[in-house]
Amino acid sequence: MKWSWKIARISGIELRVHATFLILLVWLALIYYQETGTVAGAAYGVLFTLALFCSVVLHELGHALMGRRFGVPTRDITLLPIGGVARLDHMPEQPQQELRIALAGPAITVGIAAAIYILLRVVGLPVALVEQATAHGDRGAFLAQLMWVNIGLAVFNLLPAFPMDGGRVLRAGLALRMDHLRATEIAARVGKWFALLFGIIGLLFNPFLVLIALFVWLAAASETGATQMHTFLGGVNVERVMIRDVRTLASGDTLDAALDHVLQGFQHDFPVLEDGKVVGVLTRAGLLAGLARHGRDAPVAGSMEASFRTAEPGELVENAIARLGGSPCHTLPVLSNGQLRGVLTLDNVGEFVMIEAALRSLSSHKTTAGKLQP
Repeated sequence: MKWSWKIARISGIELRVHATFLILLVWLALIYYQETGTVAGAAYGVLFTLALFCSVVLHELGHALMGRRFGVPTRDITLLPIGGVARLDHMPEQPQQELRIALAGPAITVGIAAAIYILLRVVGLPVALVEQATAHGDRGAFLAQLMWVNIGLAVFNLLPAFPMDGGRVLRAGLALRMDHLRATEIAARVGKWFALLFGIIGLLFNPFLVLIALFVWLAAASETGATQMHTFLGGVNVERVMIRDVRTLASGDTLDAALDHVLQGFQHDFPVLEDGKVVGVLTRAGLLAGLARHGRDAPVAGSMEASFRTAEPGELVENAIARLGGSPCHTLPVLSNGQLRGVLTLDNVGEFVMIEAALRSLSSHKTTAGKLQP
């Protein structure tokens, strides 16, 4: 995640903080200072926020460590103004495992609240819900407030707003009765309705909920797309999806020749050959940058992307596109014995997924219609 920095490593998991979280701390300090008129009041607000986010980190660690039990590594945990985000490498397709991972975080949060409750009872301090306190308030107010906020977070996280924890619990429950993709689609639809609700409430009462609504909506859409990709690309090899009718360029060709190819066809990225071997890829961005800097008559070799990944016809599409994440070039030349056989791009992979989704929808409609016939 851009604009985030590593601050610690816990149990082998990188803990990062996003720049917007630091902005949140400054903003809260100003709010508390305006309300209390003292530096101590501002410090109280910042300390309480940090204590709350310590609880959030433990919550996310609950997800991460439970995921590790099922062989699911966690890339990192990032602190954002809306909370913490644990980037698990993937979610297990077995509903029981996803259910346990989803519930692990809220269980930690409830455990924190229970521990604070016991501590307050042991030392004889009140546990009743109190208003936000300043540094001059009741000595138990800080802990009591932290306890109630953790309870509120546990309840909020268990709302069935996919991909929040409650939404993942919903998907896991649905996946026990139907296929994983259908369960994801239903859970995402419910999540988007909750996002709309959060947005309306946020506009009326708390703008912070608008940010959460936006996150839930985008994350639900993103996870649905990722699940579709995994469902329809499972077991599919590159040869089935790749583009075979590929125009190529020689390293000595001019950018004007590449421009003619673009204007005459659908292709945007071109493998560049030298003695029959792929030596680079001229991307659309590279072509435009080359035209702006060097003009039409410049050779493509000066504008092509020389750092590129390749794929083989027989390998799985999922394995091939996974390599695109760390590559500056998002077109994979498909090679067999060093010879170009086609190209694989995210665009044609997306088109394949959309076609498979449409065919699946058609098949589902026919099955439903068949069941309704007398």
